[in-house]
Amino acid sequence: MIEELKNSYGNLFEDELLEEISVFGTFNEVSEGFKLIEIGQYIKSMPLLISGAIKIMRDDDDGDELLLYFLESGETCAMTLTCCLGQTKSEIRAIAELPTKLIMIPIEKMEEWTGKYKSWRNFVFESYHNRLMEMLETIDSIAFLKMDERLLKYLRDKSKITNDDIIYNTHQEIAYELHTSRVVISRLLKKLENQGKIELNRNSIKILDI
Repeated sequence: MIEELKNSYGNLFEDELLEEISVFGTFNEVSEGFKLIEIGQYIKSMPLLISGAIKIMRDDDDGDELLLYFLESGETCAMTLTCCLGQTKSEIRAIAELPTKLIMIPIEKMEEWTGKYKSWRNFVFESYHNRLMEMLETIDSIAFLKMDERLLKYLRDKSKITNDDIIYNTHQEIAYELHTSRVVISRLLKKLENQGKIELNRNSIKILDI
């Protein structure tokens, strides 16, 4: 585990902290679609991603989902940090977008390392900043972009996360994550195909204009 830690976080943390993470952290390997955190759950540890990707979702009052942002290797979830340190229930749902390796850090170590290691403290503050910027980007996307622009941005973001120009989500799954209907997504995907930006196949979408 220490070698995988060094590959993902060696440029951020000193060897002493990496060693503590390997001792006190719990290594998990989960499959695509695995639910790591549920809304309303008390969180006792925070994830450090080694590989793969996690999508962070939120529900509206009707129970419909909205995609907030993705987490990649070398990142953590600031909202998880907030819930851990404040001992409050989770406001988000975290689901593995890809087969994912991660290390769960217990809450008592998060607090201890914040005072003990400047590198950890900087990592936490930078995570807050990065996730806030991604949240603002999501808000701007909803407020200012047309749905076809949001859809194309979503496909490009998905392609970047999976490192693949082919998206395997169904139209219904995309509709859930963009908080709209399958009919709207299907119509807009056809429009994007006619514009030469994507290619629709039976069970996949190929992005041509990345």
